[in-house]
Amino acid sequence: MRRGWWILKIAVFGLLAVTLFGLVTQALWNWLVPVLFNGPMISIWQAFGLLILSKILFSGFSGRKSHGGWGHRGGQWKPYWKARYDRMSPEERERLKERMKAKWCDWETETSEKAPDTEPSAASKA
Repeated sequence: MRRGWWILKIAVFGLLAVTLFGLVTQALWNWLVPVLFNGPMISIWQAFGLLILSKILFSGFSGRKSHGGWGHRGGQWKPYWKARYDRMSPEERERLKERMKAKWCDWETETSEKAPDTEPSAASKA
């Protein structure tokens, strides 16, 4: 019997939390969007739809809490690459560093060195 009450409390709290998120979404939308963008006002059901849509777009369907993205910090591949790097000789490590530097760092110096042409070229003079 105790477990049943616990589950009921969790279900009621969850329903209240979802309703609160919907009401906050609706209030913020109706306060900002019509004034700023001449958009329509929305109902609570449309606010729920926006919450579901944003969940799908920004989190996907994965049930996992961390599924990659900007802050994934290597994820499942990190141990593999760390072990592979540890097996490399110092020369191989240096070559890898140079290749990575050439691929990922040199583009900044290449783009900053290319100044825009202020004088017309010979082809445009003719």
